[in-house]
Amino acid sequence: MISVSSADASVSDPAKRRQAAYIVLGCTLMVGAAQVLIKLGANKLGHGGLLETLIGILTIPELFAGYFLYGIFAVLLIYALRHGELSVLYPLIALGYVWVSILSVIVFHETMNPMKIAGVAIIIAGVAVLGWGSHR
Repeated sequence: MISVSSADASVSDPAKRRQAAYIVLGCTLMVGAAQVLIKLGANKLGHGGLLETLIGILTIPELFAGYFLYGIFAVLLIYALRHGELSVLYPLIALGYVWVSILSVIVFHETMNPMKIAGVAIIIAGVAVLGWGSHR
C-alpha cells in the first residue's frame, strides 16, 4: 500500500529539481516527435473505423513509435515529478505545443500565420514567467 505523507510530498534538493526540469524539457521534445510520428501514421490509415485504427497502432510503424514515445514520456514524467514541483514541471509540458508547431512547419510544410506565431510566443512567455516565479 502506498501512503503519502507531507514529508513524502515535499520536493528534493535544488540539483534534483533542476534535473527534473531538464527531464521534462526533454520530454517536450519527445512529445513533439511523437505527434509528428502519429500524424505520419494517421495519414497511412484508411477510412475505416475504430477497429482499423486500433490495428493500425500495432501495424503502422509510425503510429506504434509515436505511442511508444508517449509511454516513455509518461515514465520519465513520473520520475521527474518525484523530485520537482508539480506547479513548475507541468506547465513546462506546454512547450510540447511549441515543438509541434515548429515541426509541423518543417515536416508537413504547414504555414505559421501571425496568430499562430503569437500563440507560440504566449506559450513560451507563460512558461518563462512560471519558471521565473518559482525562483522567487
